[in-house]
This record gives sequence, C-alpha cells and structure tokens, in this order.
Amino acid sequence: MKTIKIIYWTTTIIFFLFDGVMPALTSHTKMAVDAIRHLGYPDYFRVMLTVFKVTGALALIIPQVKGNYKEWAYAGFGISIIAAAVSNWAMDGFGPNVITAVIVFAILATSYITYHKLTPAN
Repeated sequence: MKTIKIIYWTTTIIFFLFDGVMPALTSHTKMAVDAIRHLGYPDYFRVMLTVFKVTGALALIIPQVKGNYKEWAYAGFGISIIAAAVSNWAMDGFGPNVITAVIVFAILATSYITYHKLTPAN
C-alpha cells in the first residue's frame, strides 16, 4: 500500500506541475499563443483550456476533493491529451509533441489507476 501511495503522489504531482502549473505560468506567452494558432484553434480556446487545466489540476492534487470531481478531472485531462496528440499529429505529423502527449497520458493513467487502488469502492 505504501508503494502505491508513493506512485500515486509522484505521478499526480508530476502531472499537476506539467498540466496545471505550467499552463498557468506560460499560456499567455507568445510561444503558447502561436502554438494554439498553429493548430488552428481560436485564442479564446487557449484561455478556456488554461482555466480548465488549472481547475482540474487542483481537483487532482487536493486530497479533500473526492469522487465524481476527480473522475471528471481525469476524464477531461484524458480527452485534452488525446486531442492534443491528434491535433499535433494532424498538423505536423508524428513527432516530439505527439510522443510527449503519449508520455503525459501514461503518467495520468498511472495516477488514475493508483488513485482507484487507494480509494475504497463505493
């Protein structure tokens, strides 16, 4: 059980930093704005996505948030990461951005699986 807790918190913190903190700090930069535009999305999508990512990341990292809130956060992030991989692949072909998305998805999936191992069934 201790090992599962360590894996859960390690993957959740890594994901929180990568998909929660980093967008909050960098979504307004020229590089982020250009990247969203390159994929064909409007600017309001970048802002909306940042708000959802920060909110979802907080839902994952705060222990008092339980149940359906965490489930929705995990589902939202899963959809977001899959969409990012597909968007990047469609625009630039298979490359580093797609591989990064797959790695981040694996981290998210590990967090999700270990979360359920730690959470008693309803």
